[in-house]
Amino acid sequence: MSNLDGTLIGERYRLETQVGSGGMSTVHRALDEKLQRAVAVKLMHTTTAADADHLERFRREARAVASLSNPNLVGVIDAGEEGGRPYIVLEYIDGETLKARIRRNGRLEVSEAVAYAIEIARGLTAAHAAGIVHRDVKPQNVLIDADGRAKVTDFGIARSLHEDGLTADGRVIGTTDYVSPEQALGESVGRESDIYSLGVVLFEMLTGRVPFSADNPVAVAMCHVRNPMPDVRALRPEVSATVASILDRCTAKDPAERYPNFEALTADLEAALALEASRSGQAVGQATSVLESLPPQARDKVHLGASRRGPRLLWTGGLIILLAALGVFAWSGLHRGTGVRGSSPAGLGPIRLASEAAHPYDPFGDSTEHNAESILMLDGDPNTAWASESYFSGLQKGGVGVAIDAAPGARAAAVEIRTSTPGFTASIWTANGQLPQNNGPNAGPAGGAPASDPPAGWSRVSAPQKVTARDLVRIAKPTAPQRWYLIWVTALASDQKQVKLNEVRLLR
Repeated sequence: MSNLDGTLIGERYRLETQVGSGGMSTVHRALDEKLQRAVAVKLMHTTTAADADHLERFRREARAVASLSNPNLVGVIDAGEEGGRPYIVLEYIDGETLKARIRRNGRLEVSEAVAYAIEIARGLTAAHAAGIVHRDVKPQNVLIDADGRAKVTDFGIARSLHEDGLTADGRVIGTTDYVSPEQALGESVGRESDIYSLGVVLFEMLTGRVPFSADNPVAVAMCHVRNPMPDVRALRPEVSATVASILDRCTAKDPAERYPNFEALTADLEAALALEASRSGQAVGQATSVLESLPPQARDKVHLGASRRGPRLLWTGGLIILLAALGVFAWSGLHRGTGVRGSSPAGLGPIRLASEAAHPYDPFGDSTEHNAESILMLDGDPNTAWASESYFSGLQKGGVGVAIDAAPGARAAAVEIRTSTPGFTASIWTANGQLPQNNGPNAGPAGGAPASDPPAGWSRVSAPQKVTARDLVRIAKPTAPQRWYLIWVTALASDQKQVKLNEVRLLR
């Protein structure tokens, strides 16, 4: 029981019980006597109110949250001062924090974790649209209401994107379990920092643990700067490559390699949730409600419920499960040490790809190249291979290749190729958005393009080179993440009639 219980604040809010406490303030459940409803009153400590910086930060929180209105943000109702102590009145959430839920339940179902990440991202989208960076995104600052909805709260160290912060350079602001590398180094903090922190929250929801632990908070912060993120699929293999890829991009050390904004992140999370629901045939917890709120393009990918089940659902679900199983098999092979995936060149690490990420690409032929075998170049087994068609008089066309889908996008530094038909000539090209379309059956190079170029829409990022049995093709690092990486073959070895790709990896 708090000694403030029963105190009337602002001649309107009767404090009933303390429900939380922090370094700057305490939070009380209170009764709004004017409207006869429960509210939360955040009351600054007396000693903290004497500090000008802390006082301004508290007032800033009131101004920041007052300008926001979103179902996934805890709304501000009122603000003022009582006896020299500033206070903020917020909507009262009768529920628990996301941190408490994780502690109580352990790791969440994958679809539910993705659903909560979507709701948090939606709330932070509204904050960023108003020019507010949260800077302390963590599960302790996410409340789960009685309906299961996630609401972001505690903008206590938020600042405007258009003004300097109160904290001097070199000091870490935020909770170090979730702090971005640039935040840990005391550097300028922008939207990308909140995206990183949400990525860490997603990691914790999926695994039940934070990524780094150390003897003190500063050491944890330095782990975010120096150490690679633990592999979420090694800790939980059923996490799809799509979700793992989203998490990887959120938590990239370089802010430029993360999502540019929460809108882009939310779109990928929504697509991932639709995939997860279709793959499992059901949704649990908050995933059910979030699925209903997906935009049409994502919702159309969901096939749930007996009324919508039929041959299409069974076939699609079976294919997804099969491909997922192949992906898990490949992942298991990696950790058993089989295949080329057991090791990486010094300084480079693999970019996770979906098991179905390889797409044979034949724009100047019949548009097919043994497509059903494409998964064999990503299965972790160097004894299996995708093979092109046989060409007994050379390619006799602009080229042929394989497009690797790195959705939602990645900045690869190299492509590692293992082949049992060494000596062919290839280069690497990149593209974003939709896969540049084939020109149609038996079409030749379009628009007078040189015979060695793929169709318009690709950008070359490596010089052509002869590929050895196990080769590393270094590429010019793109300025932005790229979705598609094309291995474009323009000549065969003199003693070969086809190209075989036993294993392909994108490395960063």
